[in-house]
Amino acid sequence: MSPTPSTPFLDGLTMPPRYAPHERTYISWPLEVAYRWSLKEARNEHAFLAKAIAPFEKVTILARPQDVASVSEYLEIGGNIELLEIPLDDAWIRDSGPIFVTDGKRGVAMVNFEFNGWGGRFAYEDCNDSPIRIAEWLGMRRYDAPFILEGGGFTVDGEGTFITTEQFLLNPNRNAKMSREEIESGLHDYLGIDQVIWLKGGLIEDEHTDGHSDNVVQFVAPGVALLQTMPNRDNPNFELCKENLRRLREARDAKGRKFEIIEMPILPYTKEIVNPNTGSSQPARYPVPYVNYYQVNDALIVPMLGGPEDEAALPILEKLHPERKIVPVPSTAMAADGGGVGCVTQQQPAGETLQ
Repeated sequence: MSPTPSTPFLDGLTMPPRYAPHERTYISWPLEVAYRWSLKEARNEHAFLAKAIAPFEKVTILARPQDVASVSEYLEIGGNIELLEIPLDDAWIRDSGPIFVTDGKRGVAMVNFEFNGWGGRFAYEDCNDSPIRIAEWLGMRRYDAPFILEGGGFTVDGEGTFITTEQFLLNPNRNAKMSREEIESGLHDYLGIDQVIWLKGGLIEDEHTDGHSDNVVQFVAPGVALLQTMPNRDNPNFELCKENLRRLREARDAKGRKFEIIEMPILPYTKEIVNPNTGSSQPARYPVPYVNYYQVNDALIVPMLGGPEDEAALPILEKLHPERKIVPVPSTAMAADGGGVGCVTQQQPAGETLQ
């Protein structure tokens, strides 16, 4: 299926927020070349995540043909969990997968942004083609955007506002030949964005993605954002979080509103992990931000470590989302490999496929 020779904006399409109703969630199955800590634990966590989402919406597992047998070792395919075989280089579907747009009348189409393996750090050829293959599988209209964008690097409110970080989207290893203004124009054309808010950066530890925003900010509703803050001056993210807060306080959204900012002052870290392959333990401090949660139909999938920080964070999340059931999922392997729940999921909005 060839791409549509137009743009979503010209055709009346815009990107809805993560919290809008979903048709399904995509999860890519972990493969051996992509996990520096434990492939077994990564697959355990992805399977747990799929089973946590399935009671609320359909889950499509993307897997290479040679990995299909391993999927059946961890998951029972059927019901709300289905399998789609496609070539892959990695399992971070949020960044390499499709991004969907809607027309406000239940029509859904896809935008295929370019992907270069997080600035050329990792293999990406097959993942770069995954939106094309998914569009063909769905029989869905596809728009090919002429610049790089990773889903984990931004959040939208569905009303024309887009929050990202300068560290990520202005990085010369992504769109070196584009100015800030040209990027903003592209976001307008392909996602219907009217206002771009530039935070400084993502978490210091998030070096492989150059500071994705999904670890520091997420829209809760139009005009309402959950922001990672840091009361502990000894944490290396203290100054960064302080600057992000200042910028968001001064910003206005596409409707001219000041933001209602809900601070998440809690950031848990893994303390020790045991390699299931060797049985040896190692001290390891990987952040597991609650901000990197994932909204599904009627539920909130939240990364948790089982420590005291969870008890402190839960009331904040419950107050933000009283209409959703809080579903905790383990995230140690995801954190050890540089991501979280929001990084390994991608939502397809509810609606009818546009052709």
